[in-house]
Amino acid sequence: MRFVFVADFFANEVLGGGEINNEELISILKKNGHEVKSVNSRFVSLGFLKEHKSYNFIIANFVQLSEECKESLLKKKYIIYEHDHKYLIDRNPALYDNFQAPKEAIVNYDFYKSAKAILCQSNFHKIIVEKNLNLGNIVSLGGNLWSEESLRLMEGISKGDKKKSCSIMNSNIGHKNTSEALRFCQAKNLDYELVEDKNYHNFLRKLGSNEKFVFFPKTPETLSRVVVEARMMGCSTITNNLIGATKEPWFNLKGPTLIEVIRKKRKEIPQMVIEAFCENTTSDK
Repeated sequence: MRFVFVADFFANEVLGGGEINNEELISILKKNGHEVKSVNSRFVSLGFLKEHKSYNFIIANFVQLSEECKESLLKKKYIIYEHDHKYLIDRNPALYDNFQAPKEAIVNYDFYKSAKAILCQSNFHKIIVEKNLNLGNIVSLGGNLWSEESLRLMEGISKGDKKKSCSIMNSNIGHKNTSEALRFCQAKNLDYELVEDKNYHNFLRKLGSNEKFVFFPKTPETLSRVVVEARMMGCSTITNNLIGATKEPWFNLKGPTLIEVIRKKRKEIPQMVIEAFCENTTSDK
């Protein structure tokens, strides 16, 4: 198959969880013999869409995609690989009771409705999207993608010794709520280490060097890669009820056993992407 993968940023520009996942999906699709062209949403034009009218479009984050291009895509085959909540004007369902926004806060409705599928990161994520859009094309992927290199690294870390301490992600992103994790450890008199590193694998080594990971986000985490990474490296996790991963059937596992489950996602998730273009989906419940 021939794909165009559209995203606001790619991993060589922003090293976020969504971008790392997208990079791995693109890599797997290419290794499986598919053609994939990557393009930043801000560079997509009507001319580009016309030139690639025979392609299947995978739309990840699309904040910088123009309204005229979104309208043009309604006539094409595309899926939305949803990483957060771009159907909400503020992208934050935590602002609303039971995560359900009023109609006036819903945006991009037709764009979501016309997609062959809306692929969500977890069942928790899927339920929130369904509450707000009430569409029948919403699917849970039940996980994320990691490279084989990263999985092998985490497997090795899971078998090593750990300090009797807590890892706290040192993030300057407000909704990651580093300050609350600090308060928790201080109130419980727990030793802790603030973890950060621009090098992804060095970050994993630091994260997995402690027995526990403490994380209390302010907004729903559609999956939370960092929580899954902590579990894969054999850490216990202390968190709140806003983590998509904690509600997945595999979350009670950790270490090499969980890594094997996540490794299987490398086959399952790309296959779900391909199948989404082949199936007839309905847009209304």
